[in-house]
Amino acid sequence: MAKQRKKLYLISYDISDPKRLSRIHRVLKKAGLPLQYSVFTAVFSQTRLERLLTSIEHIIDTREDDVRCYVLPATVECKTLGRQMFPDDVLLFAGGINQLLG
Repeated sequence: MAKQRKKLYLISYDISDPKRLSRIHRVLKKAGLPLQYSVFTAVFSQTRLERLLTSIEHIIDTREDDVRCYVLPATVECKTLGRQMFPDDVLLFAGGINQLLG
């Protein structure tokens, strides 16, 4: 049952080959919300996260590429500087992550 509990994750990557970079970006764009070109956030169960990471592992070259996945706390405080991806009236986690997690 614990594997089905959803959590918020931050996934980032640094891929050296343009073809692998493109493939990883497409996979993550289907799975989560892009915050920056190589940084995504998504809500997953442990099972779904493991499936995603397995599919990513089949794409990357572990000798050259770097993919990181961090679990985020239920309450996220974020300070931003510079150009934002979202319009000013869009607040990514309004009301807290618990609403997203259900």
